[in-house]
Amino acid sequence: MGAPEFWRWVWLVTAACFAVGEMGVAGSFFLAPFAIGATVAAVLAFSGVPVAIEWVAFLGVSAAALAALRPLAHRLDREGPVLGIGSHRQVGQVARVVVPIDPSTDGGTVMLGAERWRAESTDGRVIPVGSAVSVVDVRGTRLLVRNDPTTAASPEPTAP
Repeated sequence: MGAPEFWRWVWLVTAACFAVGEMGVAGSFFLAPFAIGATVAAVLAFSGVPVAIEWVAFLGVSAAALAALRPLAHRLDREGPVLGIGSHRQVGQVARVVVPIDPSTDGGTVMLGAERWRAESTDGRVIPVGSAVSVVDVRGTRLLVRNDPTTAASPEPTAP
């Protein structure tokens, strides 16, 4: 099966690869159990345990860690993206329509703070310029909005 010294480094490199791979795959917790199993196998290899036992430990610990982490991964997936982080921080904000939102012309434009965003209506209705809208969702670079009856559209400032 190879020299014990060889397997020490195989387990270390394998653990590192799985750990780096887990960091590259957001929120899945799929490769982490294998990184844990390979780390345990590396510790056993450096302790002088036979390679067959290292393999059994790798498989057993990986299976146990996978079983333990799957419920956490499912719970995190069920919760969805955390609002307030990234583009989802826009959800719930009120924007002002600056180009009419018309489904027949592929949406419109809203001002959200100091930024212009492409926007689409949730109900497919035309929303005129100056209307206040609430952001319901973010889809790529577009906001999904609905008329916000609780906020009156602020009149455009006039020059003195």
